[in-house]
Amino acid sequence: MSAMRLYREAPDPLYVQLKDSLVAEIRAGRYRSHQRLPSERELSLQFDVSRMTVRQALLDLVRDGAIYTRVGKGTFVAATKIDQQLRTLTGFSEDVRARGSRPTSRVLEAQVVPAPPDVAAALRLSPRAEVILLARLRLADDLPLAVERAYLPQKLTPGLLDHDFAIESLYSVLENVYGFHLVLAEQSIEATLAEPSELELLELTPPAAVLKMQRLTLTGDGAPVEYVLSTYRGDCYKFRSTLQSGKPG
Repeated sequence: MSAMRLYREAPDPLYVQLKDSLVAEIRAGRYRSHQRLPSERELSLQFDVSRMTVRQALLDLVRDGAIYTRVGKGTFVAATKIDQQLRTLTGFSEDVRARGSRPTSRVLEAQVVPAPPDVAAALRLSPRAEVILLARLRLADDLPLAVERAYLPQKLTPGLLDHDFAIESLYSVLENVYGFHLVLAEQSIEATLAEPSELELLELTPPAAVLKMQRLTLTGDGAPVEYVLSTYRGDCYKFRSTLQSGKPG
């Protein structure tokens, strides 16, 4: 890459000029989505600026969502954020495939456990009733996007853990094997900072913003089937909904 010249006498600080230069290179197609950028040292030499200047420019680009970091692997160009509508009930695999990417999962936990109090309350179970815990790291084109912890009533889904959820869709199994017609979900989303374990799994550099979602999935007759706690990368996701006024025009 032939570095654009930075002007020390210009009104904009050097890190702003460097940031604008990198944005121009990305928009021009010099770097593709998920392509690794040069290291801080390489950019420092190319633009003849300090590594502190480079670091400030990269931090600003991370905050803007233009790039993202993967611990131990470098800095990469961000793809357009996954724009997930909140009007339809779909699973992670379906969402990723709809955008032309390849979904994969890594199973972190798969076991029967006593229901924690919040899980028992959400699933309308007696305290300490047995539930299936399925925790997975969800990836798209090998990029970790989310950590999910799903809880399901064990009495409703016997034999569920016989399935390989590294390759199978949980929603497909629930519908096609157990006959659940999943038509409704209640969910909430909040922004927060990633916890240490989430930083490691999602390959984020601290401090990193994430979106945490709680979802209770129900059948057509209102029976709760799944309670899931998910953590999504804040630099890769945005959630969107359509609101309609309840007042007459």
